[in-house]
Amino acid sequence: MRFKIYECVNQGVSQNVATAVRTTYFSIIGNATLALIKGLAGFFGNSYALIADAIESTTDIFSSLLVLFGLKYANRPADKNHPYGHGRAEPLITFLVVGFLITSATIIAYESIQNIGTPHELPKSWTLIVLGAIIIWKEISFRLVIKKSKETNSSSLKADAWHHRSDAITSVAAFIGISIALIMGKGYETADDWAALFASGFILYNSYLIFRPALGEIMDEHLYDDLVEDIRKVSLTVNGVKDTEKCFIRKAGMIYHVDLHAKVDAHISVKEGHNIAHSLKNTLREEIPQLGHVLIHIEPFEQNPLHANN
Repeated sequence: MRFKIYECVNQGVSQNVATAVRTTYFSIIGNATLALIKGLAGFFGNSYALIADAIESTTDIFSSLLVLFGLKYANRPADKNHPYGHGRAEPLITFLVVGFLITSATIIAYESIQNIGTPHELPKSWTLIVLGAIIIWKEISFRLVIKKSKETNSSSLKADAWHHRSDAITSVAAFIGISIALIMGKGYETADDWAALFASGFILYNSYLIFRPALGEIMDEHLYDDLVEDIRKVSLTVNGVKDTEKCFIRKAGMIYHVDLHAKVDAHISVKEGHNIAHSLKNTLREEIPQLGHVLIHIEPFEQNPLHANN
């Protein structure tokens, strides 16, 4: 029975890894294609905002490759030196992805400021068509990847999803900047560059939004109230479990490790308490497949004497 439960858990994790890897390949192919389209459109269409977009998409390719590496490494099985597995590699990869975002935002900001002070031609009107298509595609990509990140509990995949959203926002900023430049005409050529500068600020803001949850994961911050509630509900369905006390959860990659204090009848034998603990552990892993290590600490349950007399 125990082997079947572990096998089920491993199969669930493997399916999540496979889903996350396929999603990352989708991101890599999409970003490579868009980087090429944006770069060519920006160069021939006199739009630095599009070139800035191309720079971000290029860094997105490398960050997606990092995510791919992190997903595969983080889901290596536990070994002698890593009894809890390698899941903590995933938030570390997320930090590197954030570093790529910050680097691209800095480059875009610097080049934008340089271009604002340099006279140049108005962007071509057809660049708006390119941007419109890019915005739609990147928003679709964001929704698809963020959905998969929730299904797989992957923080690095979530970071990859926000790359798509950041890309969509920078494209919106570029669309607005180019539109202003084209409508207002001569003297407003730099509207395109101001849009790119604004986009760099937004990328930095999103970098913080991606960084903060990953930091919480590394620091074992308590962020899982809904899961704790589910664990308590399942625990009370196990024969012999009277109540639960402390419940601590640590996330590592796509799985959650649990320390749970369970109350059992104070007058049963040690062996009976041991059997209840194993039954509880197996039930939790069977009912909540994303759980990894489950450590059960048995506490004595003393019935209230006043309540017992009623």
